Amino acid sequence: YTREEVGRHRCLRDRVWVTHGTEVFDVTDFVELHPGGADKLLLAAGGALEPFWALYAVHNQPHVLELLREYKVGELSPAEAPAAPDTAQDPFAGDPPRHPGLRVNSQKPFNAEPPAELLAERFLTPNELFFTRNHLPVPAVDPGSYRLRVEGPGGRELSLSLAELRSRFPKHEVTATLQCAGNRRTEMSRVRPVKGLAWDIGAISTARWGGARLRDVLLHAGFGEEREGEWHVCFEGLDADPGGAPYGASIPYGRAVSPAADVLLAYEMNGEELPRDHGFPVRVVSPSHWQQNDYKGFCPSVDWDTVDYSAAPAIQELPVQSAITHPRPGAAVPAGELTVKGYAWSGGGREVVR
Repeated sequence: YTREEVGRHRCLRDRVWVTHGTEVFDVTDFVELHPGGADKLLLAAGGALEPFWALYAVHNQPHVLELLREYKVGELSPAEAPAAPDTAQDPFAGDPPRHPGLRVNSQKPFNAEPPAELLAERFLTPNELFFTRNHLPVPAVDPGSYRLRVEGPGGRELSLSLAELRSRFPKHEVTATLQCAGNRRTEMSRVRPVKGLAWDIGAISTARWGGARLRDVLLHAGFGEEREGEWHVCFEGLDADPGGAPYGASIPYGRAVSPAADVLLAYEMNGEELPRDHGFPVRVVSPSHWQQNDYKGFCPSVDWDTVDYSAAPAIQELPVQSAITHPRPGAAVPAGELTVKGYAWSGGGREVVR
């Protein structure tokens, strides 16, 4: 079989096929018997098992492979191989590979969220399943030549290599939940149409971030500890639009230098090097977000024809957010006791009370 043929079998109605190595399996009759639940197995329907088994090492045992082979229906064609794409005109051709379990909301630029069924399985979201929010192609950065540049009023400048950022400043770690402001937009649109990507409930993830405090870097660059007027610290990414303008955001200067704010220049994510999709080589991690023409909230009487971004304050902290991740809406569940899973989160570092 070709991978395209396997991909046609993604649901119980069309049969559920998966691959492992070069072998093809029809696991339809095993779906309801799967110890991890039918919904988990269906995440791999029509594709390869390996990316999912890599997250759940319990599968890499002889008796699991023996059980799987009972459902074998054939082999992948020897000629089966990924086609070489024409990368000459595609600015997204250099994007990194992604986990096939992600629910893709847009391919170019790539924006995706973890399946809700997996979101509450672990407190820390695996890097491969952390929600991805891109506005532009993901830049390819040479860590050896990378420089972090800090510039400010009075001609003060600082340039740091990645090695210098790691060695000159104490490493600090923070466990933080990040959320796209458009999380659950599909639910919002059922009440009233909303523009933007149709995020489900998975545009939120948690990781343990490691890096240098932004405060330490700013003080090292010669900037004062006191809040200086209405300054903001503006961040510019290496991802740029066709006109050369980089993606950017900012936070108030007072928060950037606050010892209690825990604003990081993160270079690690869950103990690993920061992935390209999540800001390699350095990402700012902060509970605040600001932009002039985006990420602002308005009352229900404002619509897209009357909105005035200059009249609204910037979103600095998001409100409480909670969602049920399992079972999914409309799912059939057995009678009797049922375990319900979900998440609750409150922005700005506030605790969830109940």
